[in-house]
Amino acid sequence: MVFTAEQIASLVGGKVEGDINAQVSTFAKIEEGAEGAISFLANPAYEKYIYETKSTIVLVNNDFCPKSNITTTLIRVDNAYEATAKLMTVYQSMTQRKTGISELAFLHNSSKIGEGAFIAPFASIGQNVVIGNDCTIHSGVVIMDDVVIGDNVTIYPNVTIYNGCKIGNRCILHAGSVVGADGFGFVPTPDGYEKIPQMGIVVMEDDVEIGANTCIDRSTMGATYVRKGVKLDNLVQIAHNVEVGKHTVMSSQTGVAGSAKVGEWCMFGGQVGIAGHIHVGDKTNVGAQSGVPGGNLAKNGGVTLMGYPAVEHHVFARQAAALKNLPEILKEFAQLKNEVKELKEKLNS
Repeated sequence: MVFTAEQIASLVGGKVEGDINAQVSTFAKIEEGAEGAISFLANPAYEKYIYETKSTIVLVNNDFCPKSNITTTLIRVDNAYEATAKLMTVYQSMTQRKTGISELAFLHNSSKIGEGAFIAPFASIGQNVVIGNDCTIHSGVVIMDDVVIGDNVTIYPNVTIYNGCKIGNRCILHAGSVVGADGFGFVPTPDGYEKIPQMGIVVMEDDVEIGANTCIDRSTMGATYVRKGVKLDNLVQIAHNVEVGKHTVMSSQTGVAGSAKVGEWCMFGGQVGIAGHIHVGDKTNVGAQSGVPGGNLAKNGGVTLMGYPAVEHHVFARQAAALKNLPEILKEFAQLKNEVKELKEKLNS
C-alpha cells in the first residue's frame, strides 16, 4: 500500500512541509531510513539523524526547529509519537487478515465460534467455549472448557487459557502466556504442604494486552481481575486474587503477589515487586527494581516510588547519593573514632 504525504497529513491532522506528493509504503527508524519509508522524530536525542536520514517523510512535532538543512518531506503534528502509532494502527488494519478454521484444529462440537474467525492448525478448543467475531487463534493455542472470549481478540502461538476464564474484546495475548493457572496456595502441615484448591477464574476486560510468557493466576475463589486497557509486558506474574486497575502498565519481570489491589493508571518499571494483600493507589509510578512491601505511600497513590523498601523518588535520590559516599564516610568515621580514643587516653592519663 502506498500513501502520499498529503494523505498521511489528513489522517493525523498534520501540515506538510515539502512535497505533498511524496510517497511511502513502509515504516523505518529515523536512523535506518530508506527511500519510500516514513519515520518520526520525537526524542531530541535523535535529532542528528533527521539531517542525514534517507526516509522520504518524517513526522515531527509542531515545535521542532531545524538547525540545519533538511532534504526530506516533513509532516508537523502535535505529537509525532502518537501520530506514528495511529498510522501504524491504520496500516495494520488495512492488511488482509486470515479467516477460516483449519481442518487440523480441534474444536469440541459444543463450542461456538463467531463470524470471521481464524483458527490455525493444532489449536485446541474445549467444551462449551464461546469465541466472538473476528478472532485470530494461532497454532498451539489451548483453550480449555467453558472459556468465553470476546470479539477481535488475537491469541498468539502456544497460549494456554484455563477453564472458565473470561477474555474481553480486542485483547491480545502473546506467545506462551498462561491465563488461569492455579494460584500459589499451600497450607504447611507436619507432613509437607497441602494444596489449596484454586476454584476461581481470571477475568480480563476489554483492550488488555499481555506479553510473551506472562502468567495470570486464577483466584482461590471469585476472580483475579485485569481491568480494561491494562498492558503487561513479557514475563510478568500476576498472582491469585489480584486486581489490576484500568489502564495500568507493567514492564517485564514485574511480580504482583496474591490479593494485592493495584489502582488505575499506574506505571511499574521492570522487575518491580508488589507484596501481597496491599493496596497501591491510582496513578502510582514505581521505578525499576523497586519493592513495595506496603505502607501509606503506595496506598495514597499519585506518587513516584523507587528503591527497597520503596520511598518517594526524591528521598531515594538522597539515599543513593549518601550510599555512593558511604566508603568515604566510614573512613572518616573510623578516623574520628581513633581521634576520640586518643583524646580519652590523654585525658585519663
